Amino acid sequence: MEKVIAVGLVLPDLTYNVAEEHLEELTKLIETAGGTVVERVLAKRPRPDPAHFVGSGKAEEINQLAMAFDATLVVFDDDLSPAQARNLEKIIGVKVIDRSGLILAIFAGRARSREARTQVELAQLEYMLPRLTKQWTHLSRQAGGIGTRGVGETQLETDRRIVRTRISRLKEDLGKIEQTRETQRKARQAAFTVAIVGYTNAGKSTLFNRLTHGTADAVDRLFATLDAKSQKAAFEMPRDTVIIDTVGFIRKLPHDLVASFRSTMEEAVAADLVLHVMDGSHPQVSEQREIGDEVLADLGIDPERVIEVFNKVDLVEQDVSHERRSERVRVSALTGKGIEALVDVIRGREREGGSVMQIEIPHEDSRTAARLHELADVLDQTVTDHVTIFKAWVPQHAVHLFASYSAEKSLGRAKVS
Repeated sequence: MEKVIAVGLVLPDLTYNVAEEHLEELTKLIETAGGTVVERVLAKRPRPDPAHFVGSGKAEEINQLAMAFDATLVVFDDDLSPAQARNLEKIIGVKVIDRSGLILAIFAGRARSREARTQVELAQLEYMLPRLTKQWTHLSRQAGGIGTRGVGETQLETDRRIVRTRISRLKEDLGKIEQTRETQRKARQAAFTVAIVGYTNAGKSTLFNRLTHGTADAVDRLFATLDAKSQKAAFEMPRDTVIIDTVGFIRKLPHDLVASFRSTMEEAVAADLVLHVMDGSHPQVSEQREIGDEVLADLGIDPERVIEVFNKVDLVEQDVSHERRSERVRVSALTGKGIEALVDVIRGREREGGSVMQIEIPHEDSRTAARLHELADVLDQTVTDHVTIFKAWVPQHAVHLFASYSAEKSLGRAKVS
């Protein structure tokens, strides 16, 4: 395993304890990537040094530590400019990357589906482009043939052109994949969709499995899920219900990665309901909630569509959820505690703005039956000699269209939103 030094910067608006906690998260990221942290360094400065980020003196100290611990990599907890990374490598003498580069490396190792691999490669190349130097001459092998090099064009310019061409192709591929995903969303339009979002390692996949009796990869590691997974809910629900598991959030998630995974995030944007899952046992649960809220706000998700779910309550004795929204649920996805209460909340949201009705439509009235399928969520249907009996969730604005076909009363009048 690669020996790594983790480096953080303590600025005036950051306490030392919080900086330590951030460095602890960076350590977990390094371990997730397959490295071993041999030393952790915190540098205190009034502002980042433009040339060396932590200053040339602290960079010299890190150089001595790298030699003492035989480290081959130094990871900084904040984004470095290309110039800062180059200057630090000259002083420290080993490879230097920042938090964004580390997260991209983790995603590259975890990507399995065509969509995830395309998204990660695109993010990596966009991250790499401004950092290209003459060391990237191996790229020239990808651009053989007449006319691939202009008169007087340097190798570096050739490499940049190759990367830009690849980025363009990946964006085209991603556009096609997004069209396929959009088609899949349209196919689910009749169903009530519930997206599970939240900080990485908060237990989203475990909750997904609990709600669907699914087999999603649920392990104690960061970014176990990169691809959105969907499956029907395993509980009796008023409407057809699909649960969707999504990629996790994290502090300082690379901008290029967020942009590349936009199509995956769109699953949450298009969902009828969003479960914002947090690790209720984590000491930084409040910070993790703020990060999740920021991402949801950036995606344009209405807070009214969000339910806060505090997971891992089996690991805590007190209520750590800090009352803020009227609708929040405390659960243990691992043990099942509180799951029925969460399902009841989802059921209540599904019933809002409509009614579950039993509707009897004569066989000859095919137009009304087609209209019902168009406007309502048909849950069940039974054919008799003269009529077809439908059990359907009907939006409130369409109830009057089927009132004359309804069996005396609706099966479950819901409140009108």
